Amino acid sequence: MNIGWIGLGIMGLPMAGHLLAAGHTLFAHSRRGVPAQLLEAGAVARNSPFEVARQAQVIFLMLPDTPDVERVLFGNHGVAEALSTGKTLVDMSSISPVATREFALRVKEKGANYMDAPVSGGEVGAKGASLTIMCGADDATFTTCQPLLKVMGKNITLVGDCGAGQTAKVANQMIVALNIEAVAEALVFAQRSGVDAAKVRQALMGGFATSRVLEVHGERMLQETFQPGFRIQLHQKDLRLALETAERIGAALPATKLAQSLFDGCARAGEAQLDHSAMVREIARLGMSPAPAVSPAKMLIGLDV
Repeated sequence: MNIGWIGLGIMGLPMAGHLLAAGHTLFAHSRRGVPAQLLEAGAVARNSPFEVARQAQVIFLMLPDTPDVERVLFGNHGVAEALSTGKTLVDMSSISPVATREFALRVKEKGANYMDAPVSGGEVGAKGASLTIMCGADDATFTTCQPLLKVMGKNITLVGDCGAGQTAKVANQMIVALNIEAVAEALVFAQRSGVDAAKVRQALMGGFATSRVLEVHGERMLQETFQPGFRIQLHQKDLRLALETAERIGAALPATKLAQSLFDGCARAGEAQLDHSAMVREIARLGMSPAPAVSPAKMLIGLDV
């Protein structure tokens, strides 16, 4: 199949690579240019979203935010100019559920199909083709696209009509943020109590408090390795979508507001480009008590704030 791919960042690059490796012809575009490794694997670079969509049957988007998707779809030389009956647009970005429903209507006016299919699993899941994919589409569009999604992910769910996938992703990001906050608080608490936080984490991994966040991000917090798998800046965007949507529908999200305030604190400290597990730094900064005189090895959080 002729596949189009727009957006080749931390997530998009390995995801597009899996489709190429599966034998599909890949037409690709990125504002920074198509990476050499993808070109060497056989991808065909195109100069605009329009050129990608003109040659592809299914066009995937993997972009940072709602305005980026709108620009790529409906801007000058955008995807919409090349859409026609039989083509399918799959937006795997994490954007506004409200805007997604509007975009879907505009795409369907061109005779094309639309599916929102945001993902969870981060860079590790993208590289390992083990992403969780939350889909919003009609049954026929989902059935058509499902074999392509299986190349990139394992847990693939049709949640509902267009926009439902984005709603599920916003809910996912709320849960992840609150898990990061809980793990960060617990590890800072252990460290400030003079206990080896690494051993506390090891003990908790065998109990009811265990989680993927404790396993992966807990280790990042302990080692202070915050090279981004998912940047704070992007998680701020996702929680902003949650809070904006909650205001529209009359839902109270007190814990989500707290998590956003902690990410905001990281951003003010110049840490917006770090991995979202770096929220632990803001929690450490908020502590008023001094760190213990003898700190656990490699447990640096809070010692220099």
